[in-house]
Amino acid sequence: MGALSITGIKPGSTSLKLTAGKITKTVPITVLSRNLLSYGPAEGNGLTATVNTDGSLHVTGTAARQWAGLAWTFPCPVQGTVILRSPTFIAGLTASVKFLDAKGHQLGGQAVSGSNAVAIPAGTVSLRFEILSNEATPTAKDGDLRVQLESGDTAHEWMRPDNTSLKGGAMN
Repeated sequence: MGALSITGIKPGSTSLKLTAGKITKTVPITVLSRNLLSYGPAEGNGLTATVNTDGSLHVTGTAARQWAGLAWTFPCPVQGTVILRSPTFIAGLTASVKFLDAKGHQLGGQAVSGSNAVAIPAGTVSLRFEILSNEATPTAKDGDLRVQLESGDTAHEWMRPDNTSLKGGAMN
């Protein structure tokens, strides 16, 4: 009996047809994005985010104040260590991911930002992806963000998340 190893090249669905003698079995295969984030259109605190055709976020507007912006909350898809990478950014905005318990409360003071790998705390049920103004006096923004959260401690080339239709909202 041999082993079969399959490596997905790009996200999508297909099937694998296996035959052994007179027995044939078709197995569905789904390749998911390495990018674990979920986001979509959002508006609040003076900022608006729309999704570009490549899956990146286009952010416009002027934040209402420092540390205000947009957020998306979604179920935590993995356990272990994650790393957040932002190969494109908009000056004056900070992207981060926070870990939330079943009641929606942040676990510890830990958040994923910059390019540091962080262990997901025990009890994490969901994640909150935030884009906040880090300027004391926010200025107008108009640019594209490519942010990627992925398993492990090594950042790879950005890819579109599987879910780019999650409605977001204001983050105070």
